[in-house]
Amino acid sequence: MDQAHGDDLEAIGRLQRAHEALRAEIGKAIVGQEQVVDELLTCIFARGHCILEGVPGLAKTLLVSTLARTLSLGFHRIQFTPDLMPSDITGTEVIRENKSTGERELVFLPGPVFANVVLADEINRTPPKTQAALLEAMQERQVTAGGKRRPLEAPFFVLATQNPIEQEGTYPLPEAQQDRFMFKVLVDYPSADEERRIVEATTSDREAGIEPVLTREEILDLQGVVRRVPAAPSVVDHAIELVRKTRVRSPEGVPEFVRRWVAWGAGPRASQYLVLGAKARAALRGRPCATVQDLRAVAKPVLRHRVLTNFAAEAEGVTPDRVIEELLESTPPTGGDLSANPDVSPAFQG
Repeated sequence: MDQAHGDDLEAIGRLQRAHEALRAEIGKAIVGQEQVVDELLTCIFARGHCILEGVPGLAKTLLVSTLARTLSLGFHRIQFTPDLMPSDITGTEVIRENKSTGERELVFLPGPVFANVVLADEINRTPPKTQAALLEAMQERQVTAGGKRRPLEAPFFVLATQNPIEQEGTYPLPEAQQDRFMFKVLVDYPSADEERRIVEATTSDREAGIEPVLTREEILDLQGVVRRVPAAPSVVDHAIELVRKTRVRSPEGVPEFVRRWVAWGAGPRASQYLVLGAKARAALRGRPCATVQDLRAVAKPVLRHRVLTNFAAEAEGVTPDRVIEELLESTPPTGGDLSANPDVSPAFQG
């Protein structure tokens, strides 16, 4: 075994232990929601942005702020409102007097987007003009203001919460912005037992003491490890096959239910994020190889905001998740033992 391969295996062990520690710390403040926490951490270590969608009161904001505390990262919260302006997010230039010279000069005041973790709270409560202020930051990891490009410190994540689109006073995110989010995670109501534990915890004077688990430098290192996790060609091919089958205007290979229910399918970012999500999921569980099973496990959070259903689907009560379930059922994995065996340990790529 070469030194680089051994170092990566050791780093994956550290990532698995960090994953367990992060879940334990978050569990001090968040009751239940194990799948939501897992999907959020998968997104973080794949260097992705995430949307959390659910009705008010499901601890979406608390989850993000708790995560930032466990990761020892700079955290800013932006409360999106109908009157929020783009400059309220990115920052603006103001005229100030230089006390040493007495002259006036332009000074840039950074906005709340200059943080490692940015919570875009209720992002769909503000019009698309302001929502779009995050586009450059999310894609390029920089902000252009006053004619100057200002880089954002790595790591940088936008974790957005939004209310279901059917609720009053919401503005659907433009498709171009939705596509910048790696995952869309649905936050559901707690079970009866979980709700009882929530009520008991939040109506007493007990406070959860959240301890940091990882430093900024450790996060950057472990994100690099995730990128180096190998994925077999069959895994990549399966990602591309799933995504191409969502494109209703493709000349061949599109299932009939997609033609009936889908208006627009997913773009190439979906294929990239399926593979990245599979790599992160495998690494967080201590496995040195991404499998087809990992890829299929992240299919819903990757595709549900990229598969746009039509009026026929709405009339029949068909959701994007239903389309994805049908797609997975009609597209069985192929590729043999390498993609099917979660314990396989091929050599790492450079």
